[in-house]
Amino acid sequence: MMSVRFAVVGAGLAGLTAAYELKKNHKDAEVDVFEATDRIGGKLLTIDAEHGPTDMGAEAFINFRKDAHAFFEELGIEERVVYPAGRHSRMYAGGTLVELPRGGVMGIPASSKGLEEVISQESRDRIDGEKDADPIDWTIGEDRSLGALVRERYGDDVVDRLVDSMLGGVYSCNADDLGIRATVPQLAQEFDAMVTEGEKVTLSGAVQRIGEKRAGRTQAPNSKPMPVFGTFDEGFQVLYDRLAEASGASIYVDSFVTGIEKKDGGYVLKGAGEGVYDGVIFATPGPTVGMQLKELSPAAAEQASKQKLASCAVVSLKFASDEGLPDISGALVASDEKDMHAKAFTVSSKKWGHYEKRGGALVRVSFGKFGQDEILHEDPEKLIEWAQEDLKKVTGFSAELEEAYVQVWWGALPRYDAEHLDYVAAFRDAIAELDGIEVCGAWVDGVGIPAIISGAKAAVQRLAPQVEA
Repeated sequence: MMSVRFAVVGAGLAGLTAAYELKKNHKDAEVDVFEATDRIGGKLLTIDAEHGPTDMGAEAFINFRKDAHAFFEELGIEERVVYPAGRHSRMYAGGTLVELPRGGVMGIPASSKGLEEVISQESRDRIDGEKDADPIDWTIGEDRSLGALVRERYGDDVVDRLVDSMLGGVYSCNADDLGIRATVPQLAQEFDAMVTEGEKVTLSGAVQRIGEKRAGRTQAPNSKPMPVFGTFDEGFQVLYDRLAEASGASIYVDSFVTGIEKKDGGYVLKGAGEGVYDGVIFATPGPTVGMQLKELSPAAAEQASKQKLASCAVVSLKFASDEGLPDISGALVASDEKDMHAKAFTVSSKKWGHYEKRGGALVRVSFGKFGQDEILHEDPEKLIEWAQEDLKKVTGFSAELEEAYVQVWWGALPRYDAEHLDYVAAFRDAIAELDGIEVCGAWVDGVGIPAIISGAKAAVQRLAPQVEA
């Protein structure tokens, strides 16, 4: 009896996880992975810098997900996970480096307390008086622009200085381009609950409710707070190299799949692969999926093609000394800050102990948000120059530069706008009509490494009943 054959399109984290899970669940299966670029890992990229392995893509994962840690344990790499040193971040707003406001939800405050150095008196008054304003006209299950709502309720500078700063690093988008339910689901859920309970729907009230729930989650006595983030001691290559090895899959780079057609009870890939596959998992960005499924499922392709992508760039600066560098883990930059190119700084040698041990200073500078691609078209030397200038402006730090690396990420992240969840749901409905086809990745499963791993595993589970082993 011929063994079952699977194809995975895309060798980023989602594709490699899917390949691993397929092989685990179908031990005798043949699994082929096709990657359009010349390397595996997708938006995870660890380079061999002279001073040691350095991540130029995703820098960390959210540490709270137990399922992610269980997965790392299964792969035998849990002991390679490391945590931040505990230093705090700052914000650069109004030409000054200030304390990053505590509390709130993704930069959205419940009150004006602690915001005196960041936003205007007028906006602080609006925040504190918002509970007495007319209620938000909210429909259960809806989504709308996060930035538009916060501007309406609190004021422009709350968005430009607080919310944009928090969301820009995660999504490479400003708040005006993002949906509430798509990016801050707990806030949308509180709005839903307030409507259900007959309570007046206000922004400050919803944020306060979220804060009260967090405070109610008690920790064990004398226990240390759980770190928010984690990473790997030699970068994310630890994860994606291990996945590639453990999957036992045949991985083909420089292999771009241009389409797919149904044939002989299975599927044939166009542009790569040979023969018929019993099941295919697409782990590519939405617009690419739209192109690849155009002939097989016009309905699915139409929805996938609605996905917009944000681009960004990372500049890694290694300095001979860290003398004069503030003792902080990083700094966010307000989106209304003039004469600035960078959107955020991570002081990696202060944030992570494994970088600090190398000596000197390692600083990661981030550029680019949705609709701001002109910065990314600049020569890499110009980005390095801007990175140093902006770092000096924000922190006052300047030292001898030993190494610099630039990575531009075109179409790096999905734009999770107010329509995102609707067209993803419509896409999934269309895909459900295709036996033996599944899709995973950030654009359908959500942002962050744990979400991508979970989404890839779920895609394999959905595919399993459709394919006879």
